[in-house]
Amino acid sequence: MNKYDQLDKHPSMAVVDSESNTRKIEKASVGLQLKAIRTKNKLTLEEASKRTGLARSTLSKIENEQISPTFSVMQKLAAGLDIDLPQLFTKPKESKITGRRDITLNEQGSPHATLTYEHELLAVQLRNKKMMPYKSRIHARNFEHFGEWIHHEGEEFLLVLEGEVQLLTEFYEPATLTEGDSAYYDATMGHLVISTSKKDALILWVTAE
Repeated sequence: MNKYDQLDKHPSMAVVDSESNTRKIEKASVGLQLKAIRTKNKLTLEEASKRTGLARSTLSKIENEQISPTFSVMQKLAAGLDIDLPQLFTKPKESKITGRRDITLNEQGSPHATLTYEHELLAVQLRNKKMMPYKSRIHARNFEHFGEWIHHEGEEFLLVLEGEVQLLTEFYEPATLTEGDSAYYDATMGHLVISTSKKDALILWVTAE
C-alpha cells in the first residue's frame, strides 16, 4: 500500500498554506455522494449501470471507496445520472427532520382586517415558517380601493374558495378566476385581487420566501 492509498482512508487531511499555517480540510467522498444521488433517485446498482455504461461491480466499488474513479469515469457518471460533475464532489447534506406541525380548525385562525381584505392567518403557532398560508375575504371591488400596486418579496399562490375574483398584475391582462381556479406569481411584481362576484369572494393565499 503506498502513501496515497493510506491517505484515501482518512476523511480529512492537513495542508500547509503559503504562510506556513497548518489546517485540516475535509476530503470529498465521491463514493458517498454517488450513493446518495443514486438512492435519492431510487436507482438500483443495475439501473445505474445501464444508465452510465459502467459495470455494476465498478459502481459498487466506487460507492464503497474500494477504488477511485478516473476523470473519464466521473464524466460517464455525470452524464448517465443527469447531474453536473461538481455534484460528485459535494458532500451530501444530512436530512434534518424537524417534526413540526400545526393544525388550524375551520374559522379558528388569527383575524387581521384591512380596508380591502379580511385575512384569517393560518398555522400561527409555528415560527420562522418558509411560507405563510392565510384565507382572505376580498372586500375590494376596483383598483381605486388600493390606490397603488402591492409589492413584496417572495412568490405567491392563490386558490379561489368561493365566488369570483380578478387578479390584477402589473405586466399582464386582468385574469378572472372562479371557484377552484388558482394562480402562482412573482409577488415583487405589482399585484392585487378584487371581487367581481355579487358576494365578496374567499380565497386561500400562500406566500413563500
